[in-house]
Amino acid sequence: MQNTITREFISAKSNKQSNPISVKSGNSVLLQLVEQRLNKIFFDEINSKNSIFKKVSNNAIRKMALFISGHITRACSIGIAGETASGKSTIAYDIINTIQSFADEYCIDNVITRLNTDDYYYDRSDMVKKAGSFAEFAKNYDLDVPEALELELMKKHIKQLLFGDTVYLPKYDMSGTAIRKDNVTKAEPSKIIISEGLFTLTEKVVDAFDFKIYVDVSHQVQKERFYRRAEERGLGDSADEVYNNASSKAKIHIHPTAAKADIILSGEADRSAYKKFINQILCLVQEIHSSQNSNKGIKLPR
Repeated sequence: MQNTITREFISAKSNKQSNPISVKSGNSVLLQLVEQRLNKIFFDEINSKNSIFKKVSNNAIRKMALFISGHITRACSIGIAGETASGKSTIAYDIINTIQSFADEYCIDNVITRLNTDDYYYDRSDMVKKAGSFAEFAKNYDLDVPEALELELMKKHIKQLLFGDTVYLPKYDMSGTAIRKDNVTKAEPSKIIISEGLFTLTEKVVDAFDFKIYVDVSHQVQKERFYRRAEERGLGDSADEVYNNASSKAKIHIHPTAAKADIILSGEADRSAYKKFINQILCLVQEIHSSQNSNKGIKLPR
């Protein structure tokens, strides 16, 4: 996939020497200036060496500006998808940890809530016991299709959190028992709801997300990661069969969801690059917040 550079990025580059403009918050001028700053932040990153981005849509930046400037006041939801071993879970954790560190520093409560798509796999513990082991179970039960998960329940939980309700989430045992326990993890409504998984951008749940992210990775890197994980999970001789099935099903159910994504990330970028980029966005958020509290207006862009 090739990097996509929007017209806004080009415009932002040409305006990078603009003088700071001081405006009061809560108007269309603020939105315009926040969007301009975001365009430059994205432009600089997407044109950097080994960028974390492979594609960014105009709509994603516009919507982000609407949230950051306060024109949209409700919580926002982020969905991250990609095939197995693409790096989506690691990226999600880095996003969460970076944002949570920012929240802790500034004493912000209820900033981010995570839903793990894998926790919505149906309970198949009886089938594992009957098969004698998870490896034998995996030979005859397809875990690599959206129908293996209760995505309708996940969508319901996301919507409830966005409406401000407390939700009790399920928990799926990934160690090889295929046990799912319901109403286990208490999830409080927060400013950001984030979820990641193989099927996060599939039809039954995709429209629950404001920001849709797909993690792209080369076949070779993805395969190496998969077999390391398979060894850790004790898949044994069934690893080849599981991998081949996952790869073939990914072509049908996962790869097409990249077309629905607002943002396509590289699953091979350095983790520090993700954190650095997120911190740039958080610095903009803090600048706006500080300016609003001081009643001195906001100076944008830089």
